[in-house]
Amino acid sequence: MQITLVQMIGQFGGILQNQLFPAMSEELGPLSNKQEQLIRTLAILGLEGFVVSRQGLVGRPPVDRSAIARALVAKAVYNFPTTEALIDRLKNDAALRRLCGWETASHVPDKTVLSRAFARFAADQFPQRVHEALIEKTQKERLIGHISRDATAIEAREKPQVKPQAEPAAIKTKKPRRKRGEPKPPEQIKRIERQPSMSLEEMLADLPKCCDVGTKTNSKGKKDSWTGYKLHLDVGDGQIPISGILTSASVHDSQVAIPLATITAKRVINCYDLMDKGYDADGVRNYSVGLGHVPLIDRVQRGEIPVKMLPHEASRFRERTAIERVYSRLKDEFGGRFVRVRGHAKVMAHLMFGLLALTVDQILRLQT
Repeated sequence: MQITLVQMIGQFGGILQNQLFPAMSEELGPLSNKQEQLIRTLAILGLEGFVVSRQGLVGRPPVDRSAIARALVAKAVYNFPTTEALIDRLKNDAALRRLCGWETASHVPDKTVLSRAFARFAADQFPQRVHEALIEKTQKERLIGHISRDATAIEAREKPQVKPQAEPAAIKTKKPRRKRGEPKPPEQIKRIERQPSMSLEEMLADLPKCCDVGTKTNSKGKKDSWTGYKLHLDVGDGQIPISGILTSASVHDSQVAIPLATITAKRVINCYDLMDKGYDADGVRNYSVGLGHVPLIDRVQRGEIPVKMLPHEASRFRERTAIERVYSRLKDEFGGRFVRVRGHAKVMAHLMFGLLALTVDQILRLQT
């Protein structure tokens, strides 16, 4: 008889609770809640299978990248604000240090070594590959009812890229009107209109990724501005992050909906796509329907009469609050509020290590 994923995770939790934790308590002493959470996270992720080995190279022996990867996950689990705080804890907490893979405090690498390893992880998209494999392993055979899609501001400590100002035209000429049925010139085709005919790699390459200034209307109707980036997520039932994209802060939410939906459709099967007013565009709605989904998008009022959802649609749409709770946990519990690195690749890697810890935590919560 084939074992289901739920049974597999349940058996895994039983092994941890009844065999592994008692054995580790004898070796390391009594385990704290955070240590048990880290053990569960590392056991499910299996980071060693994704780290590229550097054995056989000439020169100084390489630092164990698997241990550094485990330490970076521990940084997210413990919500350490800086790398210095992580190193200090590793040198003074023998249990945490040994869980990461270093026996003595002298074996813990310094900040420069950790920074170089982190830069390599970011360039190789290491945490993204681990997360994709985790979703493939745990969510591929699960039918997900609702995918909630939204974006959140990510503040960064770097200078925003200055947008070049358009040169004033010497002589203003009246543009000829386009005739009915005549195709738009390339410069007038919007990104949402181009995306359905593009590959996923082309769509991702077309999205701006530099640090700039973004503005978003909050729940009270006031506009908030920030310098940095914008994280776009698709979150499934159970508050499990399925896919994510990091863009410039100024990118409109709707421009990321189609590539995000494409990634999610390759990883899981879902029925409904839930989006707020920022995604109210025919291109987004049609693409969702083309994937076999039912789009539930809060409509922007474009006349005197507001367009309201039907009662059963409004009931399903309330499930979208799941993504707000995911963003809240990412920033408050898993390091999403402490972005100290610079550059798109490093910022995304930092956030993804937090999302790895959060995803494992949510998967295990579903089984309790």
